[in-house]
Amino acid sequence: MAKKQKKQAQAGGTPATVALTAAGTTFTVHSYEHDPAHPSYGDEAAEAMGVSPDRVFKTLVAEVDGALTVAIVPVAGSLDLKALAAAVSGKRAAMADPAAAERTTGYVRGGISPLGQRKKLRTVLDDSASAHPTICVSAGRRGLEVELAPGDLASLTDAVLAPIGRG
Repeated sequence: MAKKQKKQAQAGGTPATVALTAAGTTFTVHSYEHDPAHPSYGDEAAEAMGVSPDRVFKTLVAEVDGALTVAIVPVAGSLDLKALAAAVSGKRAAMADPAAAERTTGYVRGGISPLGQRKKLRTVLDDSASAHPTICVSAGRRGLEVELAPGDLASLTDAVLAPIGRG
């Protein structure tokens, strides 16, 4: 079962929780035991928290016309690369090299948060997030999620809202 903490600012917080606290944003941290054998980080998070996969969003890093771009989509679906490119006025999009994504964001795969990244990347949030009062995204490590209002996430990441998810 997931543990909850409001406004986590204690020592050992992740860059994501530190950024949320510094911004004065209301959020809830959910932690759970990560199972390295689980086939899907996002599905594992939804199951562990008892939250609908439509409200748990995965952070993916893609390359659009040579520039790394963050895409935030529900774990229940997948990323539409053509739609992502269109959302940032690009022509071609492909998934980024995992090592480049880790190096640029400062997070490991399966724990990449859209918040508190080492280098701020342009970000697109799937517009389905607006249908929920709160959504969950990675808090910066496997087994740690942060729940917040989609508008707060969009504001803190300067995200564009666009229909980039499918399924």
